[in-house]
Amino acid sequence: MKFYTSFCEERPIRLSEDTRRFAYESLYEHKYGLDTKKNPCINLSSTDPIASLSPQKKYDAAIREIAENAPIRICKGEKISCAATLGDAISHWVPFKIDDWHVFLGISHLTINYQKTLDIGINGIRENALSSLFRCHDDNREFLESCISVIDSFKIWIERYVDALNKREGYRNNARNLSKVPFLPAESFYEALQSIWAVFAFCRLCGNWPGIGRIDMLLGDYLKKDLENGILTLSEARELLAHFFIKGCEWVSGGNYVSGDAQHYQNIVLSGCDENGNDITNEVTYLVLDIVEELGISDFPISVRIGKNTPRKLLERVAQVMRHGNGVIAIYNEDIVISALQNNGYTLKEARSFANDGCWEVMPPGKTRFTYIPFDALAILQQKTLGDYSGEVKYESFSELYNHYIADLKDQITAIHKDRVERQKSKDEVVYEWNESVPCTVISLFVDNCIEKGLSYTNGGTEYTVFSPHLGGLADVANSLYAIKKLVWDENKINFSDLMKALDSNWEDAEELRHYALSKLSYYGNDNDEVDIIVREILSDFADICKELEPEADFKFPAGVSTFGRQIGWAKHRYALPSGQKAGSVLANNMDPTPATAFQGATAIINSYCKADFSQISNGAALDIRLLPNDVKGDYGLNALCGLIQGFCELGGFFMQIDVADSAILRDAQENPENYPALSVRIAGWSARFVTLSKEWQDMIIDNIEKNDRA
Repeated sequence: MKFYTSFCEERPIRLSEDTRRFAYESLYEHKYGLDTKKNPCINLSSTDPIASLSPQKKYDAAIREIAENAPIRICKGEKISCAATLGDAISHWVPFKIDDWHVFLGISHLTINYQKTLDIGINGIRENALSSLFRCHDDNREFLESCISVIDSFKIWIERYVDALNKREGYRNNARNLSKVPFLPAESFYEALQSIWAVFAFCRLCGNWPGIGRIDMLLGDYLKKDLENGILTLSEARELLAHFFIKGCEWVSGGNYVSGDAQHYQNIVLSGCDENGNDITNEVTYLVLDIVEELGISDFPISVRIGKNTPRKLLERVAQVMRHGNGVIAIYNEDIVISALQNNGYTLKEARSFANDGCWEVMPPGKTRFTYIPFDALAILQQKTLGDYSGEVKYESFSELYNHYIADLKDQITAIHKDRVERQKSKDEVVYEWNESVPCTVISLFVDNCIEKGLSYTNGGTEYTVFSPHLGGLADVANSLYAIKKLVWDENKINFSDLMKALDSNWEDAEELRHYALSKLSYYGNDNDEVDIIVREILSDFADICKELEPEADFKFPAGVSTFGRQIGWAKHRYALPSGQKAGSVLANNMDPTPATAFQGATAIINSYCKADFSQISNGAALDIRLLPNDVKGDYGLNALCGLIQGFCELGGFFMQIDVADSAILRDAQENPENYPALSVRIAGWSARFVTLSKEWQDMIIDNIEKNDRA
């Protein structure tokens, strides 16, 4: 059985034929995703007594209905059981409607605390909730009663699976595991794996998209003990873990999803140090890499923490898997991430424990409520600082222009901060037809302090609340400022007013100057200090503004940089750029160079990026690097890829996504999607099956590869 998912080299075969068949049914035939979509939700009438309940009680009743009535699915030969079988959960809704109206939205952008379930079981969490209820104030009673109700619903759902498994031949081990975990502590690798999956699947069934986090830290000691005691072999452990990953593809259903059908924030973080600074790389780390290499599963985007203690063996293994393409693996420079988190007020132990929010923004798992607020920094420059190119603003020097831009940037960030303060006061994040508040007990059970405080995830229960403004279009802003500096003040090619006229006309009567700006100036991504320092200064000023505002509220307000593809939607509102691009162009993604402006290759791009001081940007900045398959072939290519990763970390980078992709293959996939159902590319915090992206997204990815290749 061949998996057509690699841009480079054959994938090895380590797993059994039965397991590979299971993966094929899920990934290629979309068997389980299509089955899930047949049953979208539980639907009640407004005449049902549930409709008249308070939002919290209504939520509890919805979870009970889901637990009692969601279809039970047992896949042929599965070694891990439980499934999120209601289709509306795929769209981030709690799969429950009243008169065909969704009542509650799910929660995402968080990684929950699976360790607590492994250590004390759901029964232990229930005891904690009862203890808190016994001593709580009246204001907290409804939430804590909800915790107990939801746990009881969870138990009903698990018991339904145990009963169904016991009635089928060949699933005795599955039933035995679920009869114990997740309600009791796990004692073996198999039990721990099933415990994590059951919690994850129940959260997903109820419309939430939690991350997995540091799976090798969670499972490593269990596997080590079982191997030492002869309870299972490494090959058997690989098979079990492969079923965990295959089950995670249960929402794959094909079709066009604009930004892809795998965007469910179930990221995994591998390796790195523990809270005491000791490297935790273990057999589970390598088994995960084995599985994603062989099966090409992209639904669990993997980020590997690379630091000064990373074993050379792991670095090479990461590079081997990475060069297959599919954008499955990204890199955190753990030393700079830990430093940045400490600078944002986390303790050293908390910083060392970092995972992500299920996407790529970093935080201690199980402690944080996170929201990011994206904005277009180029729009601020064009519309405010440069006055819509109307000729009404004039600047006598570059420093005057730059300072005015930073003042305008500060106004934008201050407005974002003020808005978040007001939302916090109201505790009313989102309002829907049947949703006067935001009940989210399922997630709150697995986040530290919620039960102890008697407050939900969205209502102040988490140890940390983080609202992060995310600046988009950084390269486009820096290139624009640099171009104005060179054309107007350094080289005297044109005066400021006439340049504004040329831009206002979309370069209509200034093609020669536009060509000069495009082809003769060296922009961000070419290791040019002059423009790279502008990038560094913008980021530094951005971080300072956020830091200055943070003490005025009871939440963290760290700076971050991303676009996540929003540059497609922003394009129609963007004007011509001083760097030569015309109005409406699709420009830079995340903290990448503007397309067709980086001429010196991946090393120069990394050098430009790493001149910024990321120790002050605790929410990070994503850099995307795309390489051609020929660049990473053989021993030379493998060593080059290892060197690229090491150089990125030594230079002080934060987060890098290296994707090996061939535009010719991607164009063929556009024309013949049936031949490439699981071929994936990295987008930002997720990997997308290419054929499930909209044509606009596909064209953007292909165009960026071809432009950079030509450059």
